[in-house]
Amino acid sequence: MAVDFKDFARRMDGALTHLEEEFGAVRAGRANPKVLDRITVEYYGSETPLNGVATISTPDARTLVIQPWDTKLLKDIQKAIQTSELGINPQNDGRVIRLVFPQLTEDRRKDLVKQVKKYAEEAKVAMRNIRRDGMDYVKKLKKNSEITEDDQKKAEKDLQDLLDKMIKKVDAATAAKEKELMSL
Repeated sequence: MAVDFKDFARRMDGALTHLEEEFGAVRAGRANPKVLDRITVEYYGSETPLNGVATISTPDARTLVIQPWDTKLLKDIQKAIQTSELGINPQNDGRVIRLVFPQLTEDRRKDLVKQVKKYAEEAKVAMRNIRRDGMDYVKKLKKNSEITEDDQKKAEKDLQDLLDKMIKKVDAATAAKEKELMSL
């Protein structure tokens, strides 16, 4: 009997997706609207993502323009950006908010690479924990005599192969993000 690992594979895919979202929030000297994905503003009593109350555009490689649908939100948006970990001071002209991304220094690039590596390691740890859960599941099946010892060995090998494949994807995504950060 083959053991079904769809749930564990789905959870590992979720960890990879989360990692890619984390990478999207790391700014790389270019204006990328994804850096604003985590920022929310209070709108009619509920926390609303910034892209739900404004149009975000990139007129050039280093500028983001945020144009709220309701100009009363300008100050709230400005405050939300200032209190976020973005590290950019928003410029409010009364109609739109401009975010000008400075050119990254070599030291800042290295700090961002360290941050990217930390995110990657967290994703790998999460995937290893998912593998451990899978191994526990397989041992429980064996203990309950639902699978044979050969099935258990094959299932454990399949789980390890799944983890190895996902770790390669994490490493590839990390290398791509590092390259993006270190390129001028």
